[in-house]
Amino acid sequence: MSRGEAIVAVLLRADRVLAIRRGPAVARPGYWQPVSGRIEPGESQRDAVAREAHEEVGLTVVPLTKVWESETDDGSFRLHWWTARAESGDVVPDPDEVAEARWVTPGEFLSLTPVFEGDREFFERILPPLL
Repeated sequence: MSRGEAIVAVLLRADRVLAIRRGPAVARPGYWQPVSGRIEPGESQRDAVAREAHEEVGLTVVPLTKVWESETDDGSFRLHWWTARAESGDVVPDPDEVAEARWVTPGEFLSLTPVFEGDREFFERILPPLL
């Protein structure tokens, strides 16, 4: 089985990050995570960040920098983690993909449950020096 490619969009506003709880139409609903999604054929990672942010939460964002790479816990996707600025606009979740959305500090993200282990590692080890 070939591994897919996906982005994780760490949307930043002031000192907060957007956390979403996965909706009913996606695998493993109920988990908290940053915005994420598959990279479409021919699409750049930067373009995927902007598209997924708009599709999942209705925000127009400015992709900044790729900051990390990891794999999903089942090994089916390579995840390309990007920071992106989301300075204005209201969060309007796609109800199929996003059950709930909150602007949280990195510490608050770590208190959400359940979260994926890779996301926990990112918020504990990778994100703090970037802020």
